[in-house]
Amino acid sequence: MNHARNRLSAACLLAILAAPAWATGGTVSTGEPAASAGPSWQLEWDARLRHERVDDDAFARSAEADTVRLRLGLHGEFGHGWSGLVEGAGVASAGSRYNSGANGRTAYPAVTDPRGGEFNQYWLRWQGEKLGASAGRQRLLLDNQRWVGNVGWRQHEQTFDALELRWRPSAALTLRYDWLDRVHRVAGRDALNPLARERKLNTHLFNLAWSRDAQQWVGYAYLHEDRDVASASSATYGLRWSGKALREGNGLGWTLEAARQYDYANNPQHFAHGYWLLEPSWTQSGITAKLGWEHLGGDGRHALQTPLATLHAFNGWDDQFGVTPPGGLKDRYVGVNGSFGRGGAAGKPGWSVAYHDYRADRGARYGSEWDAALTFPLAPGLSGLLKVADYRADDFGRDSAKLWLQLEWHGRQAVAGAP
Repeated sequence: MNHARNRLSAACLLAILAAPAWATGGTVSTGEPAASAGPSWQLEWDARLRHERVDDDAFARSAEADTVRLRLGLHGEFGHGWSGLVEGAGVASAGSRYNSGANGRTAYPAVTDPRGGEFNQYWLRWQGEKLGASAGRQRLLLDNQRWVGNVGWRQHEQTFDALELRWRPSAALTLRYDWLDRVHRVAGRDALNPLARERKLNTHLFNLAWSRDAQQWVGYAYLHEDRDVASASSATYGLRWSGKALREGNGLGWTLEAARQYDYANNPQHFAHGYWLLEPSWTQSGITAKLGWEHLGGDGRHALQTPLATLHAFNGWDDQFGVTPPGGLKDRYVGVNGSFGRGGAAGKPGWSVAYHDYRADRGARYGSEWDAALTFPLAPGLSGLLKVADYRADDFGRDSAKLWLQLEWHGRQAVAGAP
């Protein structure tokens, strides 16, 4: 598998450099003019400065992390449907009063933003009228990222060495297949635990989506084989329905999802767990309120897991439930969000508040949590964020509170060949 991954990576890097030559001889019609003026290149960047504080009753000391992340990429459009990207990312920090997973500071709570740099993405993509494909190290976002995502909240992004095939026979229907060879995790390549750096996989993801008006139906089968940790392998089959019924921006929204997860491939355990999500919402005058009930099944010995998900986006921002407890998890929550002020060229400031009540699949009450955030668009591409999370433990974990202050700037600039 190492040889396959190395061949895949090398082929993508060489192909990106060679693609301008290929494009001049292509015969596939993609709606572009037959004659090409040559490749065009764009420089893409995302810089993020963040202060994170963690007060966790399980530790005598509080964590303070001041980090900056710069992600820089060169994106090329080569004509006839071909494109490519090479992107690097680096993280620096001031001080070490936190456990990054790589610095050995275990007396402090964890803030998984270690120093270091790496190639974040390098891929080659072809897109035709109905078919598309990409290969290389890439960002994968499936649906709401509950099962597969990039964990974009952390400074190091989760990416995959993968092959993606996409078929869109009509405007309403999309069939997607992804084969994953390796996952590069947010702990970075210098994590003290080798399994926190990356995992070797042999994972097959099937996703069929049908959209009509403001509604979408999705069926999926995610066959995840972890070749490093056999007990993490699973097969998940599910259906998801989401939509909105708005009139002049006001009205009902909903998400319904149900899935079943089983042991798979090399997993020595035997289990079958249920998952469901019920989330109605109502929007009125720019303010959206929602109620939610998410259930991750467990039997007291093992529980449904989502190891490739963007976990920070689910079950509270304090990140108490990145690994589902053996007793499972029932998350009942209510949230409200909106915007205020007149806003400028960059948009209006936004706000959100949410409350979560956490319980085991059967019996115990784990705890509760309040989350709140304010976002401040400062200029096109530049934004600020103030965000807090406060978890109160009953039968799971310890009381914990987190604070984030963040400034982020992203953009792109043509550097060559653009009209």
